[in-house]
Amino acid sequence: MEKGHPATCEEVQTIHPLYFNIVKKRFWWFVLSLLVIIPGVISIFLQGLNLGIDFKGGTMIELTCVKPVTQTAVTDTLKSVGLDGQVQLSNGKSILIRTDALPTDKQKELLKALQTKVADYDPKTLQVDEVGPSMGQELTRKAFWSLIIATGLMIAYISFRFQFVFAISGIIALLHDLLVVVGLFSLFQWPIDSSFIAAALTIFGYSINDTVVIFDRIRENEGKMKRGDTYEEMVDKSVWQTMRRSVNTVVTVLIALFSVFILGGESTKVFSLAMLIGVFSGAYSSIFNASQALVEIKTRLR
Repeated sequence: MEKGHPATCEEVQTIHPLYFNIVKKRFWWFVLSLLVIIPGVISIFLQGLNLGIDFKGGTMIELTCVKPVTQTAVTDTLKSVGLDGQVQLSNGKSILIRTDALPTDKQKELLKALQTKVADYDPKTLQVDEVGPSMGQELTRKAFWSLIIATGLMIAYISFRFQFVFAISGIIALLHDLLVVVGLFSLFQWPIDSSFIAAALTIFGYSINDTVVIFDRIRENEGKMKRGDTYEEMVDKSVWQTMRRSVNTVVTVLIALFSVFILGGESTKVFSLAMLIGVFSGAYSSIFNASQALVEIKTRLR
């Protein structure tokens, strides 16, 4: 027996005091996923997504203050004049504000408020641009094709390394994660900007990693199956053999992402929130969905 890898289900149960048969309860995991995904999908069709100016267009104001300022002060000033937008701060003085399309009088009101409540700025650095929705449409189109290409390459790679049914199970888990993230953003109408696209692509790549680790253990154990062993028991054992690794990995990543979400400022809120949801969902789908989908597909193909 390889050190650290319990060979029997009884040994797995002994090592993990919280052990329960994950595979036999697979339909409950599928139902739980649907309870999260279905409201989100309905919300997408009924109220859509809360798109930021990167997608629907707006006004972008860039300026440099004469003294250091804080992001909180700029954000509070935006709210004081009845505006909502994204604020990016660099070098402590350079400010980039993205908000809905503003008429000239509203722009002047905002600039005056910034001078009064935050700090004076160098007029030479002031730049006001109107952003159209075409940039967001191009970004969405490229992101869509990136996902399609990534999906095709992942199917080819997993099919080559394992089997085609493994690839289908892995893609099902990835679609689960994307639907969870997009659905929750629609359901709660959290704003979506260009960083959300980056988060979605990152989640797509990150989530498959843990799934492949579990698949690798399933393939290894499948070759060691003895007469009387069932495929369900073997997959359940494989999931539990990699459980500590899966849990330790996701907890470490979630701690880092939560720190970024709390301390990173407004400019990183969308990215870190999407990543928090996606990483948690990815850990869940890797343990409770991908391998269970594999068992279900293999059972029906027999």
